[in-house]
Amino acid sequence: MKLNEIRDNPGARKSRLRICRGIGSGKGKTGGRGGKGQTARTGVSINGFEGGQMPLYRRMPKRGFTNIFAHKFAEVNLGRLQSAIDAGKLDVKETITEELLVTAGLVRRIHDGVRLLGKGEIKAKISLVVTGASKAAVEAIEKAGGSLKLSGA
Repeated sequence: MKLNEIRDNPGARKSRLRICRGIGSGKGKTGGRGGKGQTARTGVSINGFEGGQMPLYRRMPKRGFTNIFAHKFAEVNLGRLQSAIDAGKLDVKETITEELLVTAGLVRRIHDGVRLLGKGEIKAKISLVVTGASKAAVEAIEKAGGSLKLSGA
């Protein structure tokens, strides 16, 4: 093999189809847009339009609502907390705050606060300051000899 013999595989590079360039091209006249009218023009915005018939999204019954006052917590499980301590990302001697959890990579964003959940087990004696915690998480931290302070949301 020589440098001047290097080629792409056959069919690797496909030339662009030039539409609306004569009937002989196979994509002439309407250029693959069908007939005339709104959809043949640019800037078409008729998603969900059913020709004047009541659209499906309006025929279906509506249920539930979105609570605009609901808090969005970043959640951390005890198992992930323990693995971060084992990996040396968190220092057991100092009080672990929400900002430290972000720098350690356990939480991406704090949102409305950090909530501690009880999945996994914790062996280290730690001091935590978080927005919320489940009962199981509180019991597990106190059982390990640590302390937990809640700063309400």
